[in-house]
Amino acid sequence: MAQRTATIASSVGLHARPASMFVQAAAETGLDIEIARPGEDPVDATSILGVMALGAKHGEEVVLTAEGEGADEALDSLVELLSRDLDAE
Repeated sequence: MAQRTATIASSVGLHARPASMFVQAAAETGLDIEIARPGEDPVDATSILGVMALGAKHGEEVVLTAEGEGADEALDSLVELLSRDLDAE
């Protein structure tokens, strides 16, 4: 299982547009990917409701995990996405 830690760069955190963009990118990988705030239960990264329910705010860290072929590359791509201010794009 591959794992990465990312810091949320979007000014409003993982809500609305940034969450939607993240969920879409996670779904496009075709892998089982989960996202969690440290110390909390993970949620399916392809679930918009689950991702928004995390309540991850700007500057907070999240942990991404994935299984399957290409998991490392997929997580690297998702970390890069979360490291940008998606609200400003």
